[in-house]
Amino acid sequence: MSDAPNLENLSGKLLDAAKQAGAESADAILISGDSISIEVLEGKLEHAERAEGIDVGLRVLIGQKQANIASSDIRDATFQTMAERAVAMAKVAPDDPYCGLAAPDQLATDWDLAALDMSDDTQSPEPAQLQDMALEAEAAALKVKGVSKVQASGSGWSGNDVWLAASNGFSAGYRRTSWSTSCVAITGEGLGMERDYFGDGRTHFEDLMSPTEIGRIAGERTAERNGATRPPTGTYPILIDERVSSSIIGHLTSAINGSAIARGSSWLKDALGTQVLPAHMSLTEDPHRSRTSGSRPFDAEGLPMQKRAIIQDGVLTGWTLDLATGRKLGMPSTGNAARGASSPPAPSIGNLELTQGDKSLEELLKDMGTGLWITSFIGSTISPTTGDYSRGASGFWVENGEVTGPVNECTVAGNLRDMLMRIIPANDARTHLSRVIPSLLIEDMTIAGS
Repeated sequence: MSDAPNLENLSGKLLDAAKQAGAESADAILISGDSISIEVLEGKLEHAERAEGIDVGLRVLIGQKQANIASSDIRDATFQTMAERAVAMAKVAPDDPYCGLAAPDQLATDWDLAALDMSDDTQSPEPAQLQDMALEAEAAALKVKGVSKVQASGSGWSGNDVWLAASNGFSAGYRRTSWSTSCVAITGEGLGMERDYFGDGRTHFEDLMSPTEIGRIAGERTAERNGATRPPTGTYPILIDERVSSSIIGHLTSAINGSAIARGSSWLKDALGTQVLPAHMSLTEDPHRSRTSGSRPFDAEGLPMQKRAIIQDGVLTGWTLDLATGRKLGMPSTGNAARGASSPPAPSIGNLELTQGDKSLEELLKDMGTGLWITSFIGSTISPTTGDYSRGASGFWVENGEVTGPVNECTVAGNLRDMLMRIIPANDARTHLSRVIPSLLIEDMTIAGS
């Protein structure tokens, strides 16, 4: 972003203003961003958007009370007003015995931004470059036999600078960039229309798949959906494709989030130290993977982040905690605090990797015999307290290990705790993604179709 503000200096001013207003301690997060997005339709520019701005968040603490306030104005007078209002809010806020900054000896002091490689050093693109990429993807999709039209094709870029500072002495920041291209195509006509998509997102432009390849895959996926019908109703195995399998693991990570555990509202609240996955499987968080969107040098409270096995050989080893939820549960933070400008820190998980299997997707389809290969989910009904699971789905019906045709308008149901204990992973996870989760075969699911 041209004439980018000095976030380190601004954070110091904001903390000074908080101290002068009467805060006992405070922290601040500043996020300065620049983004461009382009969408095309039928060979012409459909939508173009560029955004530049800064978000500033201030949290002040007085005793066991805290308040958070945000703004996009970085004038000194605004900082003074923010600090005064935040202090006034904190004085009337309810007591929170678990809030508070990290102790100085808890703070991260050593990290390697170069090794994380989160930022592409090339200049931000011209809109014309992104438009050409979107047009190329659209053209490639339209060349696929069976594609009747392209619903949307777009490319985008963003660059964000983040700075975190606190009155405990922490002050540091980092930059992150993102490039993306995606395409959504349609096959069929009228009530028989079906759609599918493909996209790719990377931190570095040189890693991004070519627009032609992205459009081709989107078109081929879409053409395969032509003539979809409803599958039979009954109890069958399902194979959740790699493109959507991370949602299943996402339900698991939500259930072990410290906020849900502290409230006692998780279907895994009593599962610590017990088996939640098959014994040969582990789920690992690694915040330091190079060129990965979920990587960070430190968490939103300035704590160091480390690689950890959340589930080791099937056994749940720990929760996902920030300082406050850790204090409430009598445990140390796992360095998983995240926050935006308008909210205080909360636990959040980043890069994940699930143990992969030794069979390909095609081999698992054959092992499945007769059942549903799911390539898309639609909506969801998930009980956070019981783990009961019900989701709309579409994909392909499989008979005797062979795909017989596309299906849609069906629902799959089960219980997540039982489902997770029965998963069989493929070996097809994409290793550049933040969530490295392969396709997952699950036996004995209830399918409601025709």
